Amino acid sequence: MTQTLMAELKLAGMAHTLRNCPLLEVVSRDDLNAIAAITVPKSLARGEYLFVENEPVEGFYIVQRGAVKLHRLNLKGQEQVFHVFRPVESFGEEMVLSDMGYPADATAAEDSQILFVPKNPFRALLKTQPELAWCVLRSAGQRVRSLMGLLDDLTLKDATTRLANWLIQHCPDPGSREPQRIELGMTKHLLALELGVASETLSRTLNKFRLQQLVHVRGRTVTLLCPVRLAEWVRQKLDFPGATSTSSSWVGLTDDCLAGSKR
Repeated sequence: MTQTLMAELKLAGMAHTLRNCPLLEVVSRDDLNAIAAITVPKSLARGEYLFVENEPVEGFYIVQRGAVKLHRLNLKGQEQVFHVFRPVESFGEEMVLSDMGYPADATAAEDSQILFVPKNPFRALLKTQPELAWCVLRSAGQRVRSLMGLLDDLTLKDATTRLANWLIQHCPDPGSREPQRIELGMTKHLLALELGVASETLSRTLNKFRLQQLVHVRGRTVTLLCPVRLAEWVRQKLDFPGATSTSSSWVGLTDDCLAGSKR
């Protein structure tokens, strides 16, 4: 394979990632080409740091392959993971508008390939491309909303409720009494990081749900045996309006789910 062909394949791979990145989904082809022209690919081994907290912002990143976690150590020396970024997700774009440093550490959660978009050339594009600037502002708003959700999870929900709520949010039909499959698309270790729990805690919680006939786990596939039953459990734990707190409702849900699974 010639060097020219390899370069063309690498460029095609970058273009595919940029086109599918939510940050750039409404950006014109010309703008995408302009971004691709300043983008630099970078490989990271698992555990390798991409940047550290308060380090000057050099640009933002898009995951092409693998996963990158944004994290900090708290006062007790415990790691707090804010988010695990996966293929086509971007991070750090809101920081290119600021003169402050990065707000946390970023580390490869597994062997990864990322795309680096340098700050100064990108800011020059923002000045001439209003649509691109709106994309960054929209992304910043979504990031704030995500962090507020994380704060809610960590302060109001225990590990069991966090996992149950995550499963319901990713269930194709959370109101169903029929089994529904969820493909994790990640290792259980990465899921544990995202939920802010230890891997052992995640395994114990999944096993507890299995014993309660709430889930079946096989590899990276989690089947909710009766999603509406788990959703009701989450509503009761969070004390949502309209949640039923009587044990008889559990019996009814269980019987309905068992009947549905036999049909």
